[in-house]
Amino acid sequence: MIANLLFTRSMGLLEKGIDASSKRNNVLANNLANVDTPAFKRSEVVFEYELQKALQQNGISGVMTHAKHIPIGRHPVNEITPEVVLDKSTTMRNDGNNVDIDREMAALAKNTIMFSAMAQEMNGEFQKLRTAITEGRR
Repeated sequence: MIANLLFTRSMGLLEKGIDASSKRNNVLANNLANVDTPAFKRSEVVFEYELQKALQQNGISGVMTHAKHIPIGRHPVNEITPEVVLDKSTTMRNDGNNVDIDREMAALAKNTIMFSAMAQEMNGEFQKLRTAITEGRR
């Protein structure tokens, strides 16, 4: 119960976003490391679309009390995880490699900005908690 008071839903969403950004950074680094590897297929992280769907869905949702139950309605946000997807649909070069270094570097820059923004927001949330705790002592 105390965890619900201290750690808000926005903190949970920021945590999920930071985890996804970290995973995306690793995937992009792997893509860049294999830019000259013949037949290498790039990967990408899918997260934001699934998170957006979970946040926007309305309607009924069922509670699963047994492992064999069929899930009904939306998935809880805390169950959404970033997934690594292999891109087999394109080929950039004759050797079968589909890594475009410009695209990967742009994605890396975007990911770095997103990670920094989420880290700043998380820091702001902790600052609010710190202020509430220290002001209570006065």
